[in-house]
Amino acid sequence: MNHPFGTAITDQDIRALFAAAHGWEARYKQLILLARQLPPLPPEARTEANAIHGCESQAWLLAGQDAQGHWQLHCDSDARIVKGLMAVVLAALNNKTAADIAAFDMEAYFAELQLLAHLSPSRGNGLRAVVEAIKTKAGS
Repeated sequence: MNHPFGTAITDQDIRALFAAAHGWEARYKQLILLARQLPPLPPEARTEANAIHGCESQAWLLAGQDAQGHWQLHCDSDARIVKGLMAVVLAALNNKTAADIAAFDMEAYFAELQLLAHLSPSRGNGLRAVVEAIKTKAGS
């Protein structure tokens, strides 16, 4: 279940990408590029059991712990912008322990990336639903 956002791209990398992206259009392009890098879930994983509720778009989460207690997360969506937002979340939370996931200040992260101000309220709620789904799976 590993993918490019497990260890190759971290929240620090995302912060640097978005700091260099001036204006919403540049940030939007970064989200689309990140979405293209996030591997799709296989069709058999796109089930109701893996569905993330609270997103306007269809979205799914697979989560499992490795032998070291790190959560391996894989998200997918039928919407490119949502998938890009998921990549931003995965860069911060994938391959972390439940305690690390619980301790990560996602609101400050989103604020630093200047994402929420440019998202519709429903898309912002969907982004938070992704984070909550991950926290629920990780038991944090």
